[in-house]
Amino acid sequence: MKPRQIQMSQTKLWAVIPAAGSGSRFSKTQLKQYQTIQDKTVLEYTIERLNTLPLAGYVLAIGEQDNIAKTLPFIASEKVHFCLGGAERVHSVLNALHYLTTIASDEDYILVHDAARPCVSAENLKDLVEYCMLRDTSAILAIPVRDTLKFASDQHIQKTVSRDYLWQAQTPQIAKLGTLRHAIENALADQINITDEASALEYAGVSVDVVQGRSDNIKITYPDDLELARLILVSQQ
Repeated sequence: MKPRQIQMSQTKLWAVIPAAGSGSRFSKTQLKQYQTIQDKTVLEYTIERLNTLPLAGYVLAIGEQDNIAKTLPFIASEKVHFCLGGAERVHSVLNALHYLTTIASDEDYILVHDAARPCVSAENLKDLVEYCMLRDTSAILAIPVRDTLKFASDQHIQKTVSRDYLWQAQTPQIAKLGTLRHAIENALADQINITDEASALEYAGVSVDVVQGRSDNIKITYPDDLELARLILVSQQ
């Protein structure tokens, strides 16, 4: 069976990958996106997955001292753009959006995806993009919360929290360029804590939907996650 193709209109699709973070939970000295799995960096896997979509281009927001990203043999290298990242993830994303403003339309769709999520499936990526384009909306990949949740203070359980209506956010998260840029700019101006793109859109009153993803779309956060990512990537081949 041939893979499903997304039919693009005049509206273009771009990807933003914030890759300037310190990743201190992974290592004080090593960036998780440059760890290797079977002779390929995590970031290369991530870019490879994103390029299963008909991207007009993708922007990597990297740190000022990063001397690795521009040396990697990315797939669809003719589509890669680089910009300087910021102090926090949200600043890196905003810098990339400002960069895209010079070459893209405010009506173009922007996928923002974590550099350290190499296992996102091509099918989920297509589902997310098609969902948004058909409905002219913003959305994120997410999975329903499965485990029993406890609210605890000082390690003492205070109550059990209902799982009903709770979703665990993933990336990519998608919105139109102008909508997302304005939402992040306004939230930062109001000193709102932005943990992901959806939180900025929510603050701006923009409707954001959830598209069900998969539990194997893990974010590499700790060293042990590398082996899990390797097993997932092997199983997906």
